[in-house]
Amino acid sequence: MISALLQDALVRHGDMTFDPRRRRFVMAVSRFRWEAGKARERVRTGVHFNHVMKVQHQGIALHVRDTVGELLAVRVESADDAGAALVLDFAGGGTIRLEAECVDAEVRDLSAAWPVRRAPDHSGA
Repeated sequence: MISALLQDALVRHGDMTFDPRRRRFVMAVSRFRWEAGKARERVRTGVHFNHVMKVQHQGIALHVRDTVGELLAVRVESADDAGAALVLDFAGGGTIRLEAECVDAEVRDLSAAWPVRRAPDHSGA
């Protein structure tokens, strides 16, 4: 469900942070509202993952804070008694991996929706 809600969200690298003391990874995104049907709109959305022990990234220059990435999917790579590895997949092949004790996340819209000209296109054309 989280992956479906966040598919094609735009996220500025500076809007993602990990607080190791609180063991929380937080990001603010501009989420495309797929559930709005034919209406093309985005909404500002807050996302946090709790019980995160470690964050790794590959192919994403998080230090370039004004760069905007397109989040394609959130997936669970493994889940067992030792916890879960949540992987955030971005367009262009970049990933952020969250090693967590369990899957504990919240997604909350923070603003009113606004219209956009185009919907993300996955036709491959």
